[in-house]
Amino acid sequence: MRALVTGSGGFAGSHLVDFLLSRTDVEVYGTLYYGIDPVESQTDRVKFLEADLLEPEHARRVIAASKPDLLFHLAGHAGVGDSWSKPWSTFESNVKMTLNLFLAIKEAGLKTRVLVVGSNEEYGLVRPEDLPQSEETPFRPLNPYGVSKVAQDMLALQFFQSEKMDVVRVRPFNHIGPRQRPGFVVSAFAYQIARIEAGLQPPEISVGNLTTRRDFTDVRDMVRGYWLAITEGASGDVYNIGSGESHPIREVLDVLTAACKVDVKVVTDPDRFRPAEVPETLCDASKFRKLTGWKPEIPFRQSVLDTLEYWREKIQSSRRENG
Repeated sequence: MRALVTGSGGFAGSHLVDFLLSRTDVEVYGTLYYGIDPVESQTDRVKFLEADLLEPEHARRVIAASKPDLLFHLAGHAGVGDSWSKPWSTFESNVKMTLNLFLAIKEAGLKTRVLVVGSNEEYGLVRPEDLPQSEETPFRPLNPYGVSKVAQDMLALQFFQSEKMDVVRVRPFNHIGPRQRPGFVVSAFAYQIARIEAGLQPPEISVGNLTTRRDFTDVRDMVRGYWLAITEGASGDVYNIGSGESHPIREVLDVLTAACKVDVKVVTDPDRFRPAEVPETLCDASKFRKLTGWKPEIPFRQSVLDTLEYWREKIQSSRRENG
């Protein structure tokens, strides 16, 4: 069996490749955007294909080369913050890439099962009475990223209904862990603390809104959920994946500052506040858990500290390489 992971050089994509290599016997292919390097430990075991999936001919070439039985579509624009300044490129990336892949599969006449990864940001403006958020929670996206994910989600549903495409959809809540870029809150805090410890910045950590609450899941648990979704999920159906626990951002900061090797000062940065913010997210994953038995295995605190350790090692490695 062949599996294709789009966005295999990214945060979730690289962890999914790790999972497939260690926990399954599938033959793994992965797409890489030009200039993106794969995880070093994967290079001899994965067939990587450089491509810009915004180009239809690139999508056709990738599908022709891999002929996947399973397609995990993770490529696209992943940042809520960046979507405010780049709304069109966010929408184009998340919708056009999906469309190009669907059309390429259709033209190739393949029976590929596709996992389309949406986001809890589709639910957007959540009222207290909407918590926890189930798959029936109305869409009220609050940012361009959320809008793009609604469109991607509905495009996948349309191809299932009108083209009989074998599609499973998931809506993951916030996932965290090693390799996440510092544009996301847990990694942003961990990155700053690792730099402070290394003497690369003053002992001040810049923060935004600390009162919001988020449902965090370790990325290594999340990609295990993706495997269960694509292998056990019902074609055309959609599943929330999340821990079912809500943590204030202040708790993330407290865990990291307690682990810091030096005293740090917390400084509020107005630029880190978003134009619109959801006060709390809380996942109702009961539908997915009943189907698959999935539940998180890695505790929240460990995920946060593993992220810090990742940045410590990465900064130390960079300093060794640069003398």
